[in-house]
Amino acid sequence: MNSIEPLIYNAWYIAAWSDELANNLIGRTILNKPVVIFRDADGKAAALEDRCCHRGAPLTHGKRVKEGLECGYHGLVFNGVGKCVEIPGQKDIPNQACVISYPVVERQHFIWIWLGDRSKADETEIIDYPFFSEPEKCPSRKGFMEIKANYMMGIDNLMDLTHVGYVHNNTIGGDPKAHSNADMTVTSTKNGVLMERWLLDCKPPPTFSRSVQFHGNIDRWQEFEYVAPSTVIQWSGGIDIGKNAQENRNQEGFHFRIVHSVTPKTEGSYYYFFGIGHQHRVDNPQVTEDLYQENVATFIEDGAIIETQQERLELSPDRPLLTIRNDEAVIRCHTALQRMIKKNNMH
Repeated sequence: MNSIEPLIYNAWYIAAWSDELANNLIGRTILNKPVVIFRDADGKAAALEDRCCHRGAPLTHGKRVKEGLECGYHGLVFNGVGKCVEIPGQKDIPNQACVISYPVVERQHFIWIWLGDRSKADETEIIDYPFFSEPEKCPSRKGFMEIKANYMMGIDNLMDLTHVGYVHNNTIGGDPKAHSNADMTVTSTKNGVLMERWLLDCKPPPTFSRSVQFHGNIDRWQEFEYVAPSTVIQWSGGIDIGKNAQENRNQEGFHFRIVHSVTPKTEGSYYYFFGIGHQHRVDNPQVTEDLYQENVATFIEDGAIIETQQERLELSPDRPLLTIRNDEAVIRCHTALQRMIKKNNMH
């Protein structure tokens, strides 16, 4: 297993959250490509190469205008598909007055981008995640951070939860041994890996007990699904023991859902998009805010370790890493990624 994986271009990645885009421009480097994201004249999300065709100036130095995106150097205006629609002081617009555009899909609060072969951009491959579209049932907050490491280091961290009791002891962690000895089932799926873990009859961790009044120990679950190449969908929670939680999780207790997505910036850095929602005490905005802040604190802790891991691996790239029993889900994630890489290379 190699923790440092190559980039995959023929795939959908999150470029931004919908609510990041108003009348502003967002400049991001995705898969080593500078991209500018904006809303066109019709309010539709669009993405162009962040390079004007006139003199090569970054379009992110410009601004959004009625007709589209105006270059901040000489005022050329481009629409959402990259065609120049206005050149100041010139009536005729030549055909070569255009910039590269990228397929974009805005759905369920996500703005997805495809930077590979346009003919292979299949919108049906985009994940379906309706929970954040129902705030009355699952109030949520969304966030974003940049981490200096290979994107699969982020996936590894999410799909190996034995670190939680050690790294996040003051928030979502709990007993480290309970995590290491959890009842775990790992299943390969069509596009990734499903991991289900049960921590039975355990003490609720601080984040849980601060949100919900439990009567003692709880039965706790962690369901994580990796969808190659870049997304992990999480459903976690806990219910008082004695309520047959393994057969029926949909009862009163502590329930939260997180979508994690890692968008490669370069081979050695990625954007981490996360949305955090909950299905307990849904009428209390403070619960949403507290859960968000506590999870962000854990993500910062993760980021610090992941970045130093990357540094150590780069110092000794040829030294093998030890594999242990609880690495099963991580190993299967890399196998799923390699299947995707092979499929991309075959077509």
